[in-house]
Parts: sequence; C-alpha cells; structure tokens
Amino acid sequence: MNQIVASASPEAAPLRSATDVEAPLNFIARQDTKPVFHSAALTGGKQKMFFDVEAHPVSISDMREIADTLSIDREGFELLHDTTAVEDLYDDDAIKEEYYPEIEALLRRRFGASQVAIFDVTRRSDDGVGAQNPGGRRGPASRLHVDYTAKSGPQRAKDILGEDEVARLTASGARIVQVNVWRPIHGPVERSPLTLADAASVAPEDLIATDQIFPDRVGEIYNLAHAPSQRWYYAPKMTGDEVLLIKGWDSDDSRARFTPHSAFNPPEIRDHAPPRESIEVRTYVVIE
Repeated sequence: MNQIVASASPEAAPLRSATDVEAPLNFIARQDTKPVFHSAALTGGKQKMFFDVEAHPVSISDMREIADTLSIDREGFELLHDTTAVEDLYDDDAIKEEYYPEIEALLRRRFGASQVAIFDVTRRSDDGVGAQNPGGRRGPASRLHVDYTAKSGPQRAKDILGEDEVARLTASGARIVQVNVWRPIHGPVERSPLTLADAASVAPEDLIATDQIFPDRVGEIYNLAHAPSQRWYYAPKMTGDEVLLIKGWDSDDSRARFTPHSAFNPPEIRDHAPPRESIEVRTYVVIE
C-alpha cells in the first residue's frame, strides 16, 4: 500500500538552499514482523512485496555544491568525473572486456585496493519497459534500500571472494568494502535521477532488514524507514562522464557502512525529456 505522509513541521525543517528540491520518497512502513519480498527471479515478473510502503516528502540537496568534500567513508557516496572508452554500454562483450577493466582501475586508484572483484552489472531505464539485461528488463528502483546488510554483506563477500580468502583477509586486518559504481548511459539525466542519504544521518533503527526470496536462496537487504533527521542529496543532470560510488557494506564499522538510495521524480521535468538509462556495477574492494 502506498500513502503520502505529511512532512515535519516547518519549525523543525533544516535550512534549505536555493538549489534544493522537494519530492516524495518511498519508505518502508514499520511493522512488528520481519518484512519479506519475492524477487523478480522468483516471480518471473515484478517483485512481490509483503509489507507496506509510504511516501514522505523530503528536501533533497544538490550534492554538486559539496562534491569536493564528499567521502564514501563518511557520507557513504562520492561523485567523480570518470570517462569511459566503451561506445556501447548495451554490448555485453564490451562490458566484460572493456568496461570491467575500467571500473577495476578506477577503484584501485581511488582506494589503493589490492583486489577488486566485480560480480554483477545491471542496466536500468524508465522508458516503460526497462533496460535489457541478460536476466531480463529492469527499471529504476523506486523504493529506498541498501543492497546489503550487516548479515548479507559479509556472506556475499564469502560467496564472491571465497571463504578461505575472506578468513585470510580478516585475520590480516584488511578491509573489505562493497561498492556500487553508477553511471548514466546517456546524459544529462533529467528523469528518475538517483537520490542518496547521507549515511551519517541514518540511525541504525531506521534500517529495516528485509528477506529477499530467490529461487535457490534467501538474501537480505535493508529497506529504509523515514526519520526527520535524514539528509538527502542528488546530482542534477548527471552525464556519462560522471559516476557515483555508493557504499553498500564495509567490514570496518567505524566508517559509513550503508547508503540508502533510490530513484525519484524531480518536481520539474521538461516535456519530452528522454528516459533515464543507467548502468551500475557491483564490486567488492579489498584494501590491505
């Protein structure tokens, strides 16, 4: 069920800049039992949710104003300029042979990483049918979420890197970080841009662990419940020469670990604005 919930009182609202926008974001409604949803892989179509979603209007700030100070280890995300030499980001062979090495090189530079393990890529479009992927068509995610949790983040690392390797890295004091790299396929993005929460503004009790049912396993993500203290950002009109780095989990719990995010609808979109098309790559970054 979707419902609009009133925003906090004007007296409690933070000061806004002239470039802020206000838009409704979709949060999970708190409930007494653990939420669950059936994945598209299980249903063969759309996800099937067994919980309620409620829309809260929030103020969303332009991250470009603070881009030089953003840290993935504090806010949980960064906006970087990064060009790609790949001409067709819908070409699966080019993704594996050319784009993956670019992303690996970017993350090695940014983190001084000893390893970068790429394990998933997803294209999305809000054109009404979704962008083509080997596993089917995908549209933008419109519900606030984090891809991994304190439970599923380390488990997925073991699945990707191997249990013995994770044990070795843990014993050596290495960090393992789950990072998504999000890029527009075509820009500038006007429709369905991505909004992200400042991870430092999200209380642990607002991250709602939710079971994700696949045909062969049960995963876990966080959905986000609303709180007035949460701070929101987006990058207006992102281009194909920009990427967002998004933290999904970190083995170091002294840093930002979980960054809620979703697509949203800006209040003013010009007529006939092209569909949003994007590509996101999921990785584990090892810092020894």
